[in-house]
Amino acid sequence: MATRLPHRHIVVVAVGLAVAASGLMSRPLAQSAPPSRASTAPPRSASTAATPARVLRLPTVPYNYTTFELPTHFKSPNAQLFDNTPRDNPLTDGGATLGRVLFYDTRLSGNNTVACGSCHAQARAFADPERASRGFTGGRTDRHAMNLGNLRYHPRGRFFWDERGGNLEEMVLLPIENSLEMGQPITNLPKALAEDRDYPALFNAAFGSPEITKDRIARALAQFVRSLVSYQSKYDTGRAAVQSNAEDFANFTLQENRGKALFMRNCAICHLPNNQEAHFIMTAPANTGLDADPRLSDGGVGDITLNPAELGLFKSPSLRNADVTGPYMHDGRFDTLEAVIDHYSGGGKTHPNKDVRMQPLNFTLSERAALVAFLKTLTDQSFLTDPKFADPFK
Repeated sequence: MATRLPHRHIVVVAVGLAVAASGLMSRPLAQSAPPSRASTAPPRSASTAATPARVLRLPTVPYNYTTFELPTHFKSPNAQLFDNTPRDNPLTDGGATLGRVLFYDTRLSGNNTVACGSCHAQARAFADPERASRGFTGGRTDRHAMNLGNLRYHPRGRFFWDERGGNLEEMVLLPIENSLEMGQPITNLPKALAEDRDYPALFNAAFGSPEITKDRIARALAQFVRSLVSYQSKYDTGRAAVQSNAEDFANFTLQENRGKALFMRNCAICHLPNNQEAHFIMTAPANTGLDADPRLSDGGVGDITLNPAELGLFKSPSLRNADVTGPYMHDGRFDTLEAVIDHYSGGGKTHPNKDVRMQPLNFTLSERAALVAFLKTLTDQSFLTDPKFADPFK
């Protein structure tokens, strides 16, 4: 989910504005996925050489994706407003189970080599540990694959770095058909999956009949992605024991509490918005001064909208599990959290669209270390290892 598509550029020139846009990359149609459950598909490889068969293993009783107990700060009225679950696609155990299988099935790619889970690793909070992801034929994407944690709580409901995905149901299909990422025409999938021994029953459990359609594939994948909720970090434990974030957390070290105070004073205005204390996200894309010259850099949202004022604006992923989701930013330019804090401490580069909130913060070395320590308290080991989110083909 990292490629820019469609790829458009807005170029600012001295005498005015020239806009040029290119369409989708042309590609040959991929072959229909084979009906066999076994797939010769080592993750992240473009090779189709024979490998041990991937066998689907699901529990007899489906995992519970719907009735987990969220902490109190997730239940506040303001926090609940962030939930983007549509009324026509509520989360169900059957739907999320089907979505999990689809998420990890390499046959959703044009040559059976990559799955959604190939670039979104659970141990990395469903981000890619590599700066650029490898597509189904070995090509590299031009953006980093961001983490998928807590996408359910992005109230705008727009996805990808440039927000071209209008909702999760739309977002999950775009990488499958992308000619660089997975290269599989969606029209191929219903017939191929219907010939599989397991999918008709999985679709029946999810939707009440074995019929396989593009819409149902999208809805199941979206349900699984919405189930990826991280809420059991050290921060959540500490927050549950106090009345507000203004108090020191008893389970935090002195450095972590100092970092929390610095974050709340300097960062929460963007990353913990709307008077709630659960969702570490931004409610709108922003330009944070990563680059100075819009003629030479990724246009982000502006490449999609063709609006010069939106050049260099990017969506921000959740800061939950940030310690394991690097490299950071849309192009993976920063390898460490320390480098990210350094960027914000300096205020970013001058750009005509830089957010007015991006001002030099001039953190001291000890303040930077404290901020990193606080961000590490957002790591949720239960989320990173929960078997209900893991590859069912292993």
